[in-house]
Amino acid sequence: MHSLKVALLQLLPGHTQAENLQKGLDACRKAKTMGADIALFPEMWNTGYCIPQDAAALRAAAISADSDFVRAFSDAARELQMAVALPFLESFDPAPRNSVCVFDHKGQEVLRYAKVHTCAFDLERPLTPGGGFSVADLETAGGTVKIGTMICFDREFPESARLLMLGGAEVILAPNACPMEINRLSVLRARAYENMLAIATCNYPAGQPDCNGHSTVFDGVAWLPDEPGSRDMCILEAPETEGIYLASIDLSRLRAYRKEEVMGNAYRRVPTYGALLDPKVHEPFVRNGKSE
Repeated sequence: MHSLKVALLQLLPGHTQAENLQKGLDACRKAKTMGADIALFPEMWNTGYCIPQDAAALRAAAISADSDFVRAFSDAARELQMAVALPFLESFDPAPRNSVCVFDHKGQEVLRYAKVHTCAFDLERPLTPGGGFSVADLETAGGTVKIGTMICFDREFPESARLLMLGGAEVILAPNACPMEINRLSVLRARAYENMLAIATCNYPAGQPDCNGHSTVFDGVAWLPDEPGSRDMCILEAPETEGIYLASIDLSRLRAYRKEEVMGNAYRRVPTYGALLDPKVHEPFVRNGKSE
């Protein structure tokens, strides 16, 4: 496989899950006509990142991975022969999770991930966090690529992308719902740079509360042997407006780069990192006079 064409579905959600279902399916069909190998939605697409704070309402808004809503996108992936990454509010015990399912071009679920670093300081306080990061082989019509997923706030923790890199991920798919300003964009650039992998992030456009578009793809290749100096790894940054934005990740170049360059796992000094797992280092910190 020489390249992976990723369609970022930077869409405004509707007022109901039924509207989001239809708009999402229409967007997948459009992405296929654009030549996409995979379509990526913004965070929690089924509710438009609406998280009821009432427990009963929250449970009512959540859907299972075998719901009609989710199965419709599995069917679309098979019909279109295009992979789909669908984020949704997932039914779970004791409380719903912020999840994403990735379907391959045959409609098979190859990866399901629940957000580990939930925004427990805000609307995601009631949600159940995920328990870890995993990598999967994603078959597309053009070949196989190793993918991982992280969701929005996960990007702020270097461990998220690092664990995915150590698992073999070549591309990280990152649903998102927040203002993408210089600092958050810089963090994504850093995660791609330090792990020598590509990161595709899909945000909601301006018009969605607390969102501003600027979905991005960083391809993870900072240097080319026949070019002086470094290069800009950002191969796509969408504007604020709603739309479907397509980027082509050169996997042949990325794979060659990962064999030769010095980031990622090449020169890590694992025995010196013991403090990262020392419980004494992870004492609750104090903010606003309260221990957390």
